[in-house]
Amino acid sequence: MLHRLITLAAVMMFCVGCAGRPHGVLLPVSAEGLHTTKIDMLVATTRAPANPSELFSGERGTELAFADMTISIPPDAVRKAGEVQWPKRLPGDPARDFVVTRAEAVDKAGGIRSFRRMLAQQKRPRRVLLFVHGYNNVFEAAVYRFAQIIHDSGAEAVPVLFTWPSRGKLLAYTYDRESTNYSRDAFEETLQALARDPQVDEISILSHSMGNWLTLEGLRQMAIRDGHVAPKIKNVMLAAPDVDVDVFRTQIAEMGKTRPRFTLFVSRDDRALAFSRRVWGSTARLGAIDPEQEPYKTELERSGIAVLDLTKVKAGDSLHHGKFAESPEVVKLIGSRLLAGQDISDENIGLGDKIIEATTGAAASVGSAAGLVVAAPIAIVSPGTRRNYGDRTREFGGRLSHTARSTGSIITEPGL
Repeated sequence: MLHRLITLAAVMMFCVGCAGRPHGVLLPVSAEGLHTTKIDMLVATTRAPANPSELFSGERGTELAFADMTISIPPDAVRKAGEVQWPKRLPGDPARDFVVTRAEAVDKAGGIRSFRRMLAQQKRPRRVLLFVHGYNNVFEAAVYRFAQIIHDSGAEAVPVLFTWPSRGKLLAYTYDRESTNYSRDAFEETLQALARDPQVDEISILSHSMGNWLTLEGLRQMAIRDGHVAPKIKNVMLAAPDVDVDVFRTQIAEMGKTRPRFTLFVSRDDRALAFSRRVWGSTARLGAIDPEQEPYKTELERSGIAVLDLTKVKAGDSLHHGKFAESPEVVKLIGSRLLAGQDISDENIGLGDKIIEATTGAAASVGSAAGLVVAAPIAIVSPGTRRNYGDRTREFGGRLSHTARSTGSIITEPGL
């Protein structure tokens, strides 16, 4: 195991981490008078408290803690969507950098008051988006990444970050994994509190990498305890899940038939999950499966789980592990469609049509089946998309069939 982790660290040393960034970026700065976007966020965490410049550390806290924060994002004209603009020096410049304008640790009662204040600003239905980060994430990285997702997705929901004790170190993989287990009860407690709030109408969960283990375990635990997953939890989006495929089968089964709508984001070129597979003894990781292959295709279809295959998306970090947040088109779909509970197998319009419109004008300019292939780098495993894509294929006189054979299939019949 140690040898595998050392190998993993050597290969992953260039991945997104804290190297080259200043520490202590959470000390509030003023952004008054600037045309920046302010994201109010409630934080629930099992991390231990730290100094004001970090707020919470990577160590395990003794109880569930809370924070009320506002993050300022620089104008779109000076930033690239899908990226977090980290300060190069302190204090950060809100005209160019992500900065915090308010950061206050609060008790449970204060957290409830802050949440209700944010919720009151939402139109009906009042939605909550709960984000669970992955491995190798310090607190500030989780905060800024979630703020970026909220901003770039245009999500109309109250942002709630659940952050568990990750040390933010490559060789702390096993510590991080045990920290997700340590946090299961607190995560379920957070879900229960959100679901029982009479002012909350819908809850969606977006989790990444190792955070998916915590999400799935929390939902499974809720289902076992209550006999079902809370009905207000409508959508669960699993991005690059670092979860054993066999274990996932049991987790889904134990949630029962009235579970939320699941959407799975996979990428077969995810290098982080490839090395995770080695760490766990070559067991397949859920986020790197090929949804067209058996037994996954049949199992996904039977379980009613939609899949976005991001293998061909040219975005994200060097490990291809963060495409869901770093591809502007993908993150927008989270906010515009998935968060609103619109099924990607919509009876009239498949999600593939939205992707074709959002990614490039190639289809319109080329006016050919080849143009459609270029314009749709995301494979949507959804019956609605297949039907709509088939209509476009017939419109182009069947030329897509020839192109698909020469370039590879782009959109396929549903899986999960």
